[in-house]
Amino acid sequence: MKLRVARHTSDLKSLINFYTIIVGLEVIGDFKDHAGYNGVFIGGKNTGWHLEFTTSAHAANHQADDDDLLVFYVDEEDYNNIRTNAAANNIRQVEAKNPYWAANGFKLPDPDGFRVVITMC
Repeated sequence: MKLRVARHTSDLKSLINFYTIIVGLEVIGDFKDHAGYNGVFIGGKNTGWHLEFTTSAHAANHQADDDDLLVFYVDEEDYNNIRTNAAANNIRQVEAKNPYWAANGFKLPDPDGFRVVITMC
């Protein structure tokens, strides 16, 4: 089984920067003008999963709330690197609504306002 999490955005460049520079993932592919959509695949090579972000002439219409989360389980080195990258880029951690995540990681907002949890495996 493979997994793709796809989301439309109005700011593709900011999402690419967030998920590559801050979180440390890689751009593993992209496409341009596919039926009016441009997009990017972000993840890790040969992991069986990736994020897809698309943009088009239609603006994104998001209604994310504090419990809509992407959770990344990372080792201690990546955990510390992501925290450092976020601070260096003025991305402030946000409080977790669910107390489990408050006790077991930290939460960052991505450029579209969706929450990303970073926790150690």
